[in-house]
Amino acid sequence: MKFIIVDNKSGKHRSFNANTFIFGLAIAGLLSIPAATGYFAYRMGLGDAALTADMVAKWREVLDQQRESIDKVRYEAEYNLEASALRIAQLQARIVRLDALGERLTRVGRLDQGEFDFSQAPAMGGPESQLPENQMEVAGYQPPAYMELLDQLATDIEDREQQLGVLETLLANRKMQRDVFLAGRPVRKGWMSSRYGHRVDPINGKRAWHNGVDFAGKEGADVVAVAAGVVVFAGDRSGYGKMVEINHGSGYSTRYGHHKELVVKAGDIVRKGEVIGLMGSSGRSTGPHVHFEVFKNGRVVDPSTYIHRASR
Repeated sequence: MKFIIVDNKSGKHRSFNANTFIFGLAIAGLLSIPAATGYFAYRMGLGDAALTADMVAKWREVLDQQRESIDKVRYEAEYNLEASALRIAQLQARIVRLDALGERLTRVGRLDQGEFDFSQAPAMGGPESQLPENQMEVAGYQPPAYMELLDQLATDIEDREQQLGVLETLLANRKMQRDVFLAGRPVRKGWMSSRYGHRVDPINGKRAWHNGVDFAGKEGADVVAVAAGVVVFAGDRSGYGKMVEINHGSGYSTRYGHHKELVVKAGDIVRKGEVIGLMGSSGRSTGPHVHFEVFKNGRVVDPSTYIHRASR
């Protein structure tokens, strides 16, 4: 095939011969350039799109994991906060009970109330001393967890409760023994006007036996129990006038006669030093006084031994 190329400006021309196969290849090559360009552009476009989708999916997966971690941490924090609040409330209740127990022990043990004031925090102090910053790290010290500290505090409080409970029982038993221990005078104010034993009868002037001791005083003065016990009789009895008899247990009982007025009745439980009547002159009497008798295992004994001995 022959080709003629003409120059428009000069009018000159050139001619050459070309093989038909080579010409076809050239035309095919020219036509394939746009197609190849489009194909590679399409492939590159799909590759960018696929890469972006993978990255978004990966990011979304990471975000989901972080969200789960945050939710878990938030749940644990809320759970620990609720558990801590509950544990602190329990510890506060135990501390209130310990304060009440301490106040009871103060009263039972007859301690100075100003010495142990359970409404105030214990007094503490001392010069400040700090450890070197790296000392705990060198020693391998790790601070205990918050909940572990609360558990340890609860254990310590429980131990103190048990110890103070035992102490309260011991003090209560001792107080019981002290209260039923016969000691002291049956009056707060007055003087001994007649002793136990032989004497001249104040009514008929004859020699007689006196089963108790007499304490004279002002009419209406308080007559008190010399020990804790149960009132087994309260009323009029021949020779005694208005009389009170108290059983103290362990074979001991006491009698108090000639009251002006009784303030207890049979069946009442009285404490040591409690008022049981008012001094008077009822029954066989020459004036305001209290006739005091002590019985041991059913037999009358000299009250002086119990009047002059010290209280426990």
